[in-house]
Amino acid sequence: MSLLILAAYLLGSLSFAVIVSNTMGLADPRTYGSNNPGATNVLRSGNKKAAAFTLLGDALKGWVAVFAAQQIAPHIGLGAVGSESYTHAIAAVAIAVTVGHMWPIFFKFKGGKGVATAAGILLALNIWLGLATLAIWIFVAKVLKISSLSALIAAGLSPLLTAWLMPNQPIYLGAVTVIAVLLIHRHKQNIIGLMKGKEGKIGDQP
Repeated sequence: MSLLILAAYLLGSLSFAVIVSNTMGLADPRTYGSNNPGATNVLRSGNKKAAAFTLLGDALKGWVAVFAAQQIAPHIGLGAVGSESYTHAIAAVAIAVTVGHMWPIFFKFKGGKGVATAAGILLALNIWLGLATLAIWIFVAKVLKISSLSALIAAGLSPLLTAWLMPNQPIYLGAVTVIAVLLIHRHKQNIIGLMKGKEGKIGDQP
């Protein structure tokens, strides 16, 4: 299991905001706007394509980490699908790829807030869970135009959605709760901004 966790952490450590920006000749997203290496901040560069690639890359690494673990775990002695050892392994991988994104070893442990990566993880755990959480994010973003608030609301509701859509899966519920808490923690400056009424809106220029 330790190798799966390490691989998930290293995959999570690939910061697509930085990689895409460097590849496309854009400024490092850690140097403008919110200084966060994520799709919303890359969008502030004015390059929608770069933001879309960042979003896709960060979501894919979450999905790939969990999906790959789901396929590999039964073949490396981690139990049959649905067994306690199997679900523990998948839950650990989900948390590890999240931690990698937030504290990436390749980028001096200064990573993003985990929204897209968490979406990919939830889609891999249960497609309906992922889609429901995404729907909440999209709805709030459309109405209020504030990415951080959309993420906070979606994260806060994700454990409830997990309990509803994945009943009798306490290990997965625990993993989703940990991810939600980490995501909310990474948004602490945004929470302060929201309380002061100073939080920027989606697409704002730096």
